[in-house]
Amino acid sequence: QVQLVESGGGLVQAGGSLRLSCAASGRSFSVYSMGWFRQAPGKVREFVVAISSDGSNTDYADSVKGRFTVARVNTKNTMYLQMTSLKPEDTAVYYCAAGISVTRRQWSYAYWGQGTQVTVSS
Repeated sequence: QVQLVESGGGLVQAGGSLRLSCAASGRSFSVYSMGWFRQAPGKVREFVVAISSDGSNTDYADSVKGRFTVARVNTKNTMYLQMTSLKPEDTAVYYCAAGISVTRRQWSYAYWGQGTQVTVSS
């Protein structure tokens, strides 16, 4: 069992930056691949980025490539999402998730956080 808690969301102007954190507790964080997903109002939840258990492999959605950077510090049981050049269309609830592989498939992730709201104003 892994418990995940996201933090760092908030309100930011377009062009600004935010850093989200995902803190894990419970079973060993370092064995899991991790992902960030987001859900905008009235839309389905979508993939943002995934990172392998050791951080050596990442996969970004085209919509965030070049603007978002994922990282993890296994000694701190924490994953980060640095978001820059934010756009209004990035407004969503952001969720972190833990799974067994680097994948865009949501059903491959067994553990999910409660989410943190990111709002980008124009």
